[in-house]
Amino acid sequence: MYCSLSDASLTGSDNGNKTNRTDDSIVSNTISVTFGALILSIVFLLGVPGNLFIIWSILARARKRSVTTLLILNLACADGCLMCLTIFFIIYLAKQNWIFGSVMCKLLFYLCNTNMYASIMIITIMSLQRLVAVMWPTYLNACTRRRTVIVVLGGLWIVVFLLALPALMFREEIKNYNGKNRTVCATHHTCPQHVVFQYTLETVVGFLVPYVIIVSSYVCILRRLRQTKFKRKIRSENLIQAIIVTFCIFWLPYHFINIVQVVAALTPEEYPLKIELDKIWQSSRAVTSALAFISSCANPVLYTFAGRSYIKADGLAFMARLFEGTALDYAARKSPQNTDDIRL
Repeated sequence: MYCSLSDASLTGSDNGNKTNRTDDSIVSNTISVTFGALILSIVFLLGVPGNLFIIWSILARARKRSVTTLLILNLACADGCLMCLTIFFIIYLAKQNWIFGSVMCKLLFYLCNTNMYASIMIITIMSLQRLVAVMWPTYLNACTRRRTVIVVLGGLWIVVFLLALPALMFREEIKNYNGKNRTVCATHHTCPQHVVFQYTLETVVGFLVPYVIIVSSYVCILRRLRQTKFKRKIRSENLIQAIIVTFCIFWLPYHFINIVQVVAALTPEEYPLKIELDKIWQSSRAVTSALAFISSCANPVLYTFAGRSYIKADGLAFMARLFEGTALDYAARKSPQNTDDIRL
């Protein structure tokens, strides 16, 4: 239990003792290796071109870069970076051996954690932006100034890189693993407190707190809209809501297993409950971590679906037209007579 992995879809499940690490069971199991490699291969094939297309659409084709567009650009950069890293993990599973060295072992998993924090924080900012636009429109111009947005995004990335440090601290390359001629990249927790610290931080800061903010924001938004005469569907509202729901669907199982593992770490060895909890998180880590990876290739699919009405008229520029349309949606909400001055 003292040695566990933050992303067990790539490294497996612990069997409950200190000498038999989690990675040993997954890379030696043909079914687990095949499942993991298949999922990551699909993620790579969909996620890399999808997120690169979003980045290209915004940088090269979008005529109006609203705050929403800049947030989506940052989200696509985070997801695109993670998608490019999956090739290393596919090779790891295929060879059942870590061949990239100690530095890459720490760096790759550190970047995976930065993606998790970056994604949820960007989505949270999107929700807060909507809240300000609906509840306090008079403050909207101050919140959407270029300098303010750059400062917020810069601060966000600094916080993200700091929060992901536990993945860098606890990850290490282990040679001759379990006395076998195998090298693994595994998380090394020397005591239960390390398990509690890492996975509690991930779940509380990387999921629970942001989602409380997100849900609270949308409850306030919906209440306010019901008090107004504005009944038209908002494309950007629907798009952001789809992003939020999709992220929750793919990440909720991962964080639930985090909680189970934390409870297992806090349960005394002699308790039967500990054995049951260990079985749950050990058998579920691979699946929940694979689902978490899928979330990073889902957004391009959502954008394509949302922008399908633009495809015939704009061709490859349809994604840029979609993002420009989201800016005008909120402009229309605030001032139907003047939609050119406001860019959300």
